[in-house]
Formats: sequence, structure tokens, C-alpha cells
Amino acid sequence: MKNKILFYIAIISVLSISMYSQEARVAKAEKKYDNYAYVDAIKTYEKLANKGYKSADMFKKLGNAYYFNAELEDAAKWYTELFTMEAEIEPEYYYRYAQTLRSIGENKKADEIMVKFNAFAQNDDRGKLFMENRDYLSEIKANSGRYDIEPTSLSTPYSDYGTAIYLNKLVYASAKDTGSIQQRKHSWNNQYFTDLYTAELGDEMVVGKTAKFDKLVNTRFHESTAAFTKDGKTMYFTRNNFNKDKKGFDGNNITLIKIYKATFEDNKWINITELSINSDNYSNAHPALSPDEKTLYFASDMPGTVGLSDIFKVAINEDGSLGNPVNLGNLINTAGRETFPYTSADNELYFSSNGHPGLGGLDVFVSKINSEGNFNKVQNVGADINSPLDDFAYMIDSKSRRGFFSSNKDGGQGLDDIYRFLETRRLTCEQELFGKITDIETHEVLSDTKITVFDNMFNELGTTQSDKDGNYSLIVECDMKLYVRAEKMDYTTKEVKATTLDENGKTELNIELEKARCKVVVGDDLGKCFGITNIYFDFDKSDIRYEAAIDLEKILDVLIEYPAMKLDIRSHTDSRGSSKYNEALSDRRAKSTINWLIKNGVAKDRLTAKGYGEYKLINKCIDGVECTEKEHQLNRRSEFIITDL
Repeated sequence: MKNKILFYIAIISVLSISMYSQEARVAKAEKKYDNYAYVDAIKTYEKLANKGYKSADMFKKLGNAYYFNAELEDAAKWYTELFTMEAEIEPEYYYRYAQTLRSIGENKKADEIMVKFNAFAQNDDRGKLFMENRDYLSEIKANSGRYDIEPTSLSTPYSDYGTAIYLNKLVYASAKDTGSIQQRKHSWNNQYFTDLYTAELGDEMVVGKTAKFDKLVNTRFHESTAAFTKDGKTMYFTRNNFNKDKKGFDGNNITLIKIYKATFEDNKWINITELSINSDNYSNAHPALSPDEKTLYFASDMPGTVGLSDIFKVAINEDGSLGNPVNLGNLINTAGRETFPYTSADNELYFSSNGHPGLGGLDVFVSKINSEGNFNKVQNVGADINSPLDDFAYMIDSKSRRGFFSSNKDGGQGLDDIYRFLETRRLTCEQELFGKITDIETHEVLSDTKITVFDNMFNELGTTQSDKDGNYSLIVECDMKLYVRAEKMDYTTKEVKATTLDENGKTELNIELEKARCKVVVGDDLGKCFGITNIYFDFDKSDIRYEAAIDLEKILDVLIEYPAMKLDIRSHTDSRGSSKYNEALSDRRAKSTINWLIKNGVAKDRLTAKGYGEYKLINKCIDGVECTEKEHQLNRRSEFIITDL
């Protein structure tokens, strides 16, 4: 995708000087290169190269001229010439060369170049990402086949790109009708500047009649990529550093781009002002609003940028003022170019990048934004949308799964084209984590229980409340280790582990909560107040196990708090062994439990005990029935029946 819609949109004049010597022509081309007049530089450099003139510096600049204009096949040709020369080559050219090789399908050679790039630039995250994702093409293949894509009538032989929904219309940028006397061509690619246009939206987002956007917004320079509030009364858009008929320049006398804001009043857009985050010395572009409209995402090369351009966010205060820009960090941004952010109603951040592993040029990527505002794994959306060239400006309606994206892929009408799509399958493998919250003792359903889900690093993934029937449901990713926390007033908070399946579907997790205060009467089992249904013993033994001692501490604490309380301790065994032996074993276990309590301060006359052996089994595991050790252990238990209060 052309740099004309990224950042260095320069409004400059280049002096044409007639020079006839070969050296003079090289100097002339370099002058134009340095001033971003790449189209003229390409012509001059190619004439020299075709005459046999060789220079590493010239091949770099010639390759760059095509690379920055997204003509990657031609860029690959000249970078190949560069790499055949015995010259010192900066690491960045290894990366660019690999990108252009992918555009012509030479992925194996591109991978070899990326390995060398990583060796030369060990601290560059683009190399690290490649080395960590050597099988990235398989991942992209798995993510493909999810879209039905078709061209739109919006595409022309010119540049058309960058869509946004404005009430029942589509707003986009185009250079199709801007070639009047007042309009100017950009020296970067010899194309006219873009204006904003609208298109009617019909059923299934079919585009209809088009018209120019408000004349107070469009100027004789660039306008592009807008974002609108849901009520249609506020817009943010990209424009050259041009306001109130005055151009702004940076220190190199170049006019960069900024984000502007306008409000809709009296049937027109007024109060056009630049945002406080702008500067004459760097570019801001491609605004996108969060679903709650409290955050503005945008692309910039401001100080603090990791690569050529990064994605930032800034808080929108209640009075409309802005906070301080925040870089989205290294999970999203790379040493390459990240641009064209878009956030869906599902809190997904879509963006374009040539730094994350892709098919070449700019690819579209997505990352889920969790409830803490952090980002999950970045994923390539697949080869339906992405191509070896530039694919960008992706937007989607979360309900219909229909949307638009822009691309200069082969087969289009012009420089950049707008495509319409239907997503037929979600990218993220999702599991519905669901279950019922109940009282552990009464099994009563518990409504209004707060459920919070964390990943294995205790990053919060989401929260919900159980309904009137005690049911809850949350969408989480597949194959994840989770911690699920249940909280309700008058109950003890409980946190349990869960692992979701590795395919789309559902994972059931029912949670039983203990009351923080337990009301008991004579005849109740005190152990059930704490969810202690069993005090387990090892097979054929009566020693108190460590985990049993922990539960007995709970019983001890209640006996100390209620000195009049008396307990009858009833011990049970499994069916293995003779009934006579089991009765004796259970009696020893009951006495072992009493002795532990007496040893820890309970008066002997408050405790009675009886061993029932195998006479009161709680499952099928009688003599002659094959059972698991876990099933047998359920029968080896102790109960604490209250006999007096």
C-alpha cells in the first residue's frame, strides 16, 4: 500500500536541471530520491541500470523506490541486483528483500534471507517473530478459506481505499475526480490527492450511488480514512497539515499529515480542528474509535515509535479533550510498519503490518483486546484477505460478519481497490465456558454470582453474572488453561482450574460454593459446613493423613468456638478385606480421629465414635464388584454428626 496514504506525504517542488553526464544524472536522481519524488527517480535510475551502470547505492535506492510504492515485484528485481554485488548491505535491506521475494512466491529463499536478517539484527523483533514462527505459512493456511470476497463498484483506475460506516452510508477515500486545475498530483507516485466520498449502503452492504463528502472537509490536498461516532455527529479524519488555507511544514520543509475533528451541526460539518496530539514534526493518521467511543486508535511515527510507524491509542475525555498517546507495545508494534487500526464491537483490534510474519507487503492481522485492555496473540487473518502485495484498511460489522478492506493485489481496477467480504468462519477457535453455580450443601441454584475468568498468568479474560437459574456463560479461546473465580455475598469465594478443549465447542464447569456461615442443628453433619464430606485414610491404615489434618483443623476450630457442641464420629471403610477386619479398622480410624481432636484440646466427654466398617457403603463397590481406587476411597470416610448443642 502506497506511502502516500501512510506517512511521508510531502508537498514539495523539485528543480529540474539539465545535466548530460552520467555522474550528473546520478546526482539528479539522488536529489529526487531524497525529496521523495520517487517516480522521477525510478526513471532516471532505470535508464542508468539498463545501460550497464552498477552501484550498490543506486540499487538500494532503486529497490526502495519500488518498495515504498508497493511495486514489490520490481523492487525484488533491483534488490536481487544489490545482493549479487560484493558490497556491505545494512540489515534492513535483508528484511526488505525477503518481503519482496515473498511477493513473487519465492518463500524458501525469503526464509533464508530472514535467517540472515535475524543473525545481523539480533535485537530486531521482526527477526525474532520470524524465528519463533518458522511455520507461519502453515498457520496462515489454517486461517484461510474463511471469506467470500468480491470487488465493489467503488474501485476505479485511481486509488480508492479506507472505508468507514457513517449512519447508513460508507465513507471512503478516492483520487478519482480530484484532477482539476486546483488539485495537484503528488510527486511520490504521480497520482492525484484523495478526497472523501460517500456511497449508499444497501442490503448485505452492497454499495450504491456515490457522492463527494462535505466540501468543508475536502480540500485541494489529501483527505482520507475517517471514523464516526455512532450518532453521526462527530468525525475524525486524516488530512495533510493544511487548515484554514494554510500549510504546515516540518524542519525539512515537508508537509506531513494530521488527524482532524469535525462536528455535524445545521446539516453541515463545522468546527474543523486538528487534534491536540498532532505536531508539525511527525505524522498522525487513520483514526479508529473503540466500541465505547472512549478511546481513539491511530497510526503515527511520533517519538517513541518502535518502527517506521506504530499504532497508538489516546483516551477521549468526557469534554472531548484528549489524554496522552500510549504506544500499544511490542506485541502489536514491530520495527516495520503498523498502520490502519480498526476495532470491532467484539473488542478485536485489526491492523495492517509488514513487520509480523505474512505473505509480503502489508498483511491484515487481528488481536483480541481483553477486559484489562491488554492484547492476546496476534494472528494473520489468512490468504483470502492477504496477498503478496498490500492489504489494509480492514473493517467488519460484528453482527453480520460483513465488511470491507482495501488492497493493491493483482486483478484490481486501479492502484488501490476496495473489496467487500463476508466472513463465513470466525478466526479464533472459541469455547463457550458454561456451567451452573449451586450451594454445595443444599444444591440450591445461586443467581447473581460473579464469575471471573483468568488465564494461567492471572490476566483477566472476562467476567459475568450467573442468571436466575444459576447459569453462566463466557466465550474463551480453545486449548487454554484457566482459573475461574466465583464470588457471592455470604459465600466463600472459590477458584477452580479448567482447561478448554482444542476445538470449537463448549466446556462445562459447574461450581459449588460453601456458605461463609453454616447454620446447623442436632443431627447435622458438621463436615458439610466446610464441604468436608470425607476424611480420607490410606488403604488398610488408620493414620491421619496430612490433608485430613487440614480438614480436622476446621472441625477443631468450631468445637473451640462452641464448647457445648458434641460430636459422634462415624468411620467407614471400603469393601476390600473381611467384614470383621474392616469393622475393626474403621473403629481404629474413629478412635484415631478422636485422639487427634483430644490431643489438640477437645474434652474427651464431648466425643463419641463408632466404626461401621463396610456396612454403609455409598456406592456399588461391594465384594465381587470391580472398582477403581478412587471409587473405593469414597467409602473410606469419617462423618461428624452433631449430638448436642
